[in-house]
Amino acid sequence: MILDISHKTLYRYSAPVVHSQHVIHMSPRLVDGQTIRNHSLLVEPAPSRRIDRIDAFGNPVSILEIEVPHKELVLHARSTIDRIAPARIDLAQSTPWDQVETALEGRRSETGAWSRDLDVVQYRCASRLTTANLDIADYARQSFPAGRPVLAGVMDVVRRIHREFKFDPAATDISTPVSQVLVQRRGVCQDFSHLAIAGLRALGLPARYVSGYILTHPPPGQPKLQGADASHAWIAAWCPTFGWVDFDPTNGLLVADEHIAIAHGRDYDDVSPISGVLLGGGSHTVDVGVDVTPVR
Repeated sequence: MILDISHKTLYRYSAPVVHSQHVIHMSPRLVDGQTIRNHSLLVEPAPSRRIDRIDAFGNPVSILEIEVPHKELVLHARSTIDRIAPARIDLAQSTPWDQVETALEGRRSETGAWSRDLDVVQYRCASRLTTANLDIADYARQSFPAGRPVLAGVMDVVRRIHREFKFDPAATDISTPVSQVLVQRRGVCQDFSHLAIAGLRALGLPARYVSGYILTHPPPGQPKLQGADASHAWIAAWCPTFGWVDFDPTNGLLVADEHIAIAHGRDYDDVSPISGVLLGGGSHTVDVGVDVTPVR
């Protein structure tokens, strides 16, 4: 599948912004099954300085500095992506969840040095947005009886979230703690991903947050509305047998060829599309338009 993605964000400020600096995660990363045909990022007003680099998690990131006074800021990312569905795996053949800890303990090299895969281990640690309480740990533990294959347990968690929680954009914002999401059983993809990650990490299982997009389909007989898509979030869980495998708690499924990955990290804080600091600006409004369109 070939997909065109357009992600346009418009900030309007009540007073001029004299100076601003921004960190942008809107460029797709290279992952298995995803090839980037082209990508561009338009910024208005044009930044006086732009640095494109790779962050600590391997994501493309742009650092912008804008010195021109402005009352509007436009960021428009456009990409064309080749997406191939990952090979089907048998979740029941993954490592038993209570043996994952042993696999992560590391091993001694020929020189006697102790080695661990720190890129995996770091995703076992709680982060600001994925700190679990006992209720979250208990919620996840229901899916992991002794000896259950770890990926089968993860699938059970994401299916339970999909079944038991209601998608409600008005119920939460970025400051809503994951413990409240569990209580109210409402939220958005970001909340459901944080909840799943918090539960898995509470059991010592590596899990990371993935930001990106998903191809949506209009109701039968109705046209697809321009700008009606949105950013999406899901999780990846690790097991020694298959490595990282992506799951979508919002939709209760394994990620396939209709998901486009932009970045991954410990939680939303690491991969937010736009963050930064402003001098001036007063209050502001923001409009976001996202389109994911199949080319063929």
